[in-house]
Amino acid sequence: MKQTGSKVRVLVVGCGNMGASHAQAYHDMDGFEICGLVARGVSKEQLNERLGGGYPCYSDYTTALQAAKPDAVCISTYPDTHEEYAIMAMEHGCHVFIEKPLADTVEGAERVAEAARRTGKKLVVGYILRYHPSWQHFVKLGGQLGKPLVMRMNLNQQSHGRMWDVHRNLMKSLSPIVDCGVHYIDVMCQMTGSKPVQVNAIGARLTDDIPEDNYNYGQLQIRFEDGSVGWYEAGWGPMISETAFFIKDVIGPKGSVSIVAKEAGAIGHSDNVSAHTKTESLRVHHAAIDGNNDFVKADEWIDLADEPDHQELCNREQRFFLEAIHTDLDLEELTRHAIDSLRIAIACDESVKTGKPVYL
Repeated sequence: MKQTGSKVRVLVVGCGNMGASHAQAYHDMDGFEICGLVARGVSKEQLNERLGGGYPCYSDYTTALQAAKPDAVCISTYPDTHEEYAIMAMEHGCHVFIEKPLADTVEGAERVAEAARRTGKKLVVGYILRYHPSWQHFVKLGGQLGKPLVMRMNLNQQSHGRMWDVHRNLMKSLSPIVDCGVHYIDVMCQMTGSKPVQVNAIGARLTDDIPEDNYNYGQLQIRFEDGSVGWYEAGWGPMISETAFFIKDVIGPKGSVSIVAKEAGAIGHSDNVSAHTKTESLRVHHAAIDGNNDFVKADEWIDLADEPDHQELCNREQRFFLEAIHTDLDLEELTRHAIDSLRIAIACDESVKTGKPVYL
């Protein structure tokens, strides 16, 4: 374990997939020093061993906050703990990096944002796609296709083994279209730059392994003020099909842009967390035709040289977190975007459960 006096001391809470990746970033970066790993089960010891050992491990969050005296807290626990843990951290004088969604209710997310304003602490929400150069380029190109836009996206996961345990635990508090949907709703809002005005959504409970009031398959539709429309589909579980599980597509009057992830989108990869952020290639199609209705320009394939893997994306998130702390970045707009995408996702969840459209 590295030791310096000037590093940001960070307490890592939640040592599963995302928590482990963020801990790896802190372990490798000069600007951070891990002062503790927190988890209720054995994942903290397993992560500690993977990082070379030497980090204090805690089973109780409150105890860890008091004992480790961190400057910052990284929260990668289940969503139903996010609000409580984030507010507690800030009231202990800590900056907070928190995985999406910011909370499991809109009201809870607003309370977390208010705590950041009240305490003057930095709050960064883990919207990992915002740090991916290809996704940034995808959003930019989508915004150049004219209006209205048609946005088609999904991420279905044929989860089994440990990942089915993770998904079942997530569904104790949120549905797939809320937990995953906030990412892609955020992308749609960036592409259109327009206000969402109506949502419709459907869902189905395909297993008795989840609460009776939840569902493990859902599809949402959003209508925007500028006439743009978008849909997102998400399903979790051993019964989910792997056919066409990775669609990232936007269409406008001038053509279309698609993420073509031939490897990450192949059969057998839907349950691979590392594959979910891969792009590999962008395909740009131009709609212009000549007098014979033939296309005047061939499709373009864009392969960006900077194609970070999942760990590198987590590294970039943490470099941004460090910059926010050291340079006193104004994060109010980013926090508002995180709350807005959660508000839309929860409205979609309401639409599933009531069978009615929700007007925003």
